[in-house]
Amino acid sequence: MTTLSSPVPGLASVSELAAASVASVPAGPGRKAVISREDIITAALKLLGPHRSVSSLSLREVAREAGIAPNSFYRQFRDVDELAVTLIDRAGESLRQIIGEARRRARREGSVVRSSVEAFMEQLQADDKLLHILLREGSVGSDAFKQAVDRQLNFFEEELRLDLIRLARAGRTGLHEPALTAKAITRLVFAMGATAMDLSPARQREVTEQMVIMVRMIVEGTQAMAASAERPDR
Repeated sequence: MTTLSSPVPGLASVSELAAASVASVPAGPGRKAVISREDIITAALKLLGPHRSVSSLSLREVAREAGIAPNSFYRQFRDVDELAVTLIDRAGESLRQIIGEARRRARREGSVVRSSVEAFMEQLQADDKLLHILLREGSVGSDAFKQAVDRQLNFFEEELRLDLIRLARAGRTGLHEPALTAKAITRLVFAMGATAMDLSPARQREVTEQMVIMVRMIVEGTQAMAASAERPDR
């Protein structure tokens, strides 16, 4: 499984990294004596809800939820924006691992399309709220947040492009414009996922079936276009 990395640019020495990973704060009523980046991330996730965006979080409420003094927050993050980008990156990395595993399992057991779409939709109901962050911040967040989301979508598209090429070669089906095909599938799934977040489980199941059909239409369409391009009479 991929190790999650800090989005903070630049390199640090081992001693600096060790000092940054755990910050000591004065003990007080309701406050922790030791705080880590993970503690702050966990606190931020607890504050998020179905209608609560990362961009609406304040430093003070995150610090209060984490049980630390507001000044201690700055030992781990420059500001709330850096925390938000960290959450977006964490969400994208987590989801890529889950869907990647679903695709690998499906290559052995069944439909890659259905397994991938179902894995994505199952994450909408997960307790960690990471997918909600990824979907919401792409539409309501700041420019920095939208760029972070777009970066994660580009990662998805590249991984899917490579997977589509492998599947096409294995099935000898051909593939027209793999990059555009991967982009069409990724953007479709994320757009529909964003609209399905607040739906009932029954309606989400309907959306899942619609997404499976739409993705298959895209895949079969790109295969048909590849076959057509190989025929000299077209």
